[in-house]
Amino acid sequence: MARYDLSAGQVLVASCVAMAAVVLLDLMDGRLGLLYSVGFVLIVITAPLSVDVRGLFPTGVLPPVLMIVSLLAVCLFEPDAIQVNGMAKDASTIARLIAGTIDHGLTLVIGHGLAIVLIALRIIGAPER
Repeated sequence: MARYDLSAGQVLVASCVAMAAVVLLDLMDGRLGLLYSVGFVLIVITAPLSVDVRGLFPTGVLPPVLMIVSLLAVCLFEPDAIQVNGMAKDASTIARLIAGTIDHGLTLVIGHGLAIVLIALRIIGAPER
């Protein structure tokens, strides 16, 4: 089955496209919610499962970068979608990015933790050369 693994670049592009689709679907109701969180976790755990063993490092770095870039895009193009209790209505882009990252922090921890576990299992299960 290893011959069907994707390269690291292909996985990164597919992950970014999938995350953009999840964000656009979740923004239909005007705010980021459960769909964003579930989609993020599914994307970051699928990446290490679909990449070649030699390309596992980028999938380990992917979760925080993917979350910050997707939240930054939301902050720039749809700032009202990030709604955090106690945040001012006229908060800056950086303030919204930080608030959104903190608000989705548990999602990031769960997704990144599962991705690291899957990477470790892939390395352990890799055939010896």
